[in-house]
Amino acid sequence: MYNTLYQLFWYFLIYSFAGWCAGVIYSAAKKHRFVNNGFLNLPFCPIYGFGGILFTIFLSELKSNLFFLFIGGIILSSALMYITGLLLERFFQRKWWDFSKNRFQFEGYISFPLAVIFGLLGVLCIRVTNPLLLTLLGLIPRWIGRIILLAALILLTLDFVSALTAALQLKIRIRRLNEMTQDMQRISDSFGNAITGRIQRRMMKAYPNLEASKLLAEQAETKKTQKEKAEKETFAKGCGFYKLTALFFIGAFLGDVVETIFCRITAGIWMSRSSVVYGAFSIVWGLACAILTALLYKYKDKSDRYLFICGTVLGGAYEYICSVFTELAFGTVFWDYSDIPFNLGGRINLLYCFFWGIAAVVWLKGIYPFLSRLIEKIPKKAGVPVTWFLIIFMICNMLLSAMALGRYTQRQSEPQAQTTWEQFLDSHFPDDRIEKIYPNLKVVD
Repeated sequence: MYNTLYQLFWYFLIYSFAGWCAGVIYSAAKKHRFVNNGFLNLPFCPIYGFGGILFTIFLSELKSNLFFLFIGGIILSSALMYITGLLLERFFQRKWWDFSKNRFQFEGYISFPLAVIFGLLGVLCIRVTNPLLLTLLGLIPRWIGRIILLAALILLTLDFVSALTAALQLKIRIRRLNEMTQDMQRISDSFGNAITGRIQRRMMKAYPNLEASKLLAEQAETKKTQKEKAEKETFAKGCGFYKLTALFFIGAFLGDVVETIFCRITAGIWMSRSSVVYGAFSIVWGLACAILTALLYKYKDKSDRYLFICGTVLGGAYEYICSVFTELAFGTVFWDYSDIPFNLGGRINLLYCFFWGIAAVVWLKGIYPFLSRLIEKIPKKAGVPVTWFLIIFMICNMLLSAMALGRYTQRQSEPQAQTTWEQFLDSHFPDDRIEKIYPNLKVVD
């Protein structure tokens, strides 16, 4: 595991530097001058480094399948661009890149031609550069490599802190400038009202209809204010944090119930489908409901065919990533589709991808509108504290589940508990209980 982390850190540095060089060359060719278009002062662009790590972790086992390797590169790079661009805009109230004027783009964050290029780079990364880098890293003595990595990471951390501080100061400066502009506008309006007030009163006396129009305008403004006040008092309005959190918990519970009934119908037995040790919650389904809603909320009125295609692609990619993550994190496999035709590494299969597409249509066209109205009826005074209580409960539940699974995997080779905490896990979550909660669990190397 240590060797893997050592390699990943090197990949991060090398791909960050390569991405910075590519950006500089592109800007120089386009603007005919040197432009450091990265967030940091050092010659590193971290988003490319994280992209290289994501490719390495999630796409390495697709090395022999060029088509899915290419598609995986497109999906991972698009997700990285979207999430990074969205977070930067939410944090700084400014878009750091904008593809809105491009013909093939999504929300201004993703350029599909650029995503295709990243898909090709994903193939290049897995098939060519990663093996080459491993060979070159093997030539560097490990102790020297560690020193270089440590020094580089310290410099990157200091550079990131300084760049973030500068960006925050710029944000504050822009906000103060906007506030000054608004103050000047209010002063100007007050001065203008003082001058024109007498003239307006004279005109209303001369033309009484103006007084009635003014009254109607004031009534309309009052209704608008009341509506805005009611919206502020509404719990989980729109597609915000509280709405998505509520959908996560509802989706996690409903997903567990649906899978349990499905297993009863198809396999003839009642089988636990929960992802956590306490409660009937399927984290995979809960996250799917929240993520699917967040990504497709603006397109919920699109045709069923459009939503089906989006749900099929996004659901398949999501399930594949979840499978790889759980295997890497816990050393276990929770589902295996190797016996089902048209599967990819046993992690996903075409039939279940179609189920994701159907689920997207049913969810956005039927279930979501009903649940959305139901959630918004919850009183805000009760909804906010209950939401945070559930969040804290689920975080603790997931952490305990992760540790119980980790100890279960460890017990296969080290049955004897070494610490008090391991003794606690052995007594409260023995093998038979873990296997009952996760009946399809398989330990892998």
